[in-house]
Amino acid sequence: MIAFTDDHRQTYGVEPICRVLPIAPSTYHAHAARRADPSRLPDRVRRDADLKVEIRRVFEENFRVYGVRKVWRQLRREGFSAARCTVARLMRDMGLRGAIRGKPLRTTISDKAAPCPLDRVNRQFHASAPDRLWLADFTYVATWTGFIYVAFVIDAYARRIVGWRASRTAHADFVLDALEQALHDRRPASPSGLVHHSDRGAQGGFKWSSQHLDGSCDEHSKTALGSFWAGALVLTRSTAGGRARGAAAILGSDCGGHGE
Repeated sequence: MIAFTDDHRQTYGVEPICRVLPIAPSTYHAHAARRADPSRLPDRVRRDADLKVEIRRVFEENFRVYGVRKVWRQLRREGFSAARCTVARLMRDMGLRGAIRGKPLRTTISDKAAPCPLDRVNRQFHASAPDRLWLADFTYVATWTGFIYVAFVIDAYARRIVGWRASRTAHADFVLDALEQALHDRRPASPSGLVHHSDRGAQGGFKWSSQHLDGSCDEHSKTALGSFWAGALVLTRSTAGGRARGAAAILGSDCGGHGE
């Protein structure tokens, strides 16, 4: 809004623009005065500007591999008083990121050329009864021996995991095993109006899962790649156990509980 006012103030004036935009004229003039006189900036802004210089110096001196934790500790050793969350915020603002060991894992690799069922949910993740909407996704859990992929099927009505499987590799079989477990345990009536919803992950033959559902579920639904809401329930439940306890602790705590 400040930039828009700067661009059009010569044509329309500041007060008429502020009457249209949700901003007071005094707020705009205060920002303009701070830009003209840096000494009028708030203490936090001036402190952040000084700290950014030191953060970048530490980052560059250590070959651009230090992350938030190491930069924060180095600043403390040098006598700079700053909270870790402040260092994290400023590094994020400057686009600085430390080196990460190992190869980053991707759990969704989209194949736009592959046939995809229609999105029958449209981000409305609510069900009027059990076995009306199942949400499926998979994630990975860090353990002492490496990463384990865990697939989940969640009933949107009860917010309960109805099927799960763990695997060392991200292939279609363990995702289908989770679905088979849910179908065996719940035994939904046919036709029951059950919709199985997932994202557009296509790696390892995952697209076959939609064909596999033809004899088990009434409808299969997929959302576009990158939709946060598509796996929100699954990700919330799958990370409930924490990293250190691993997949077994997560499955043991979630599958034994009651619907919420």
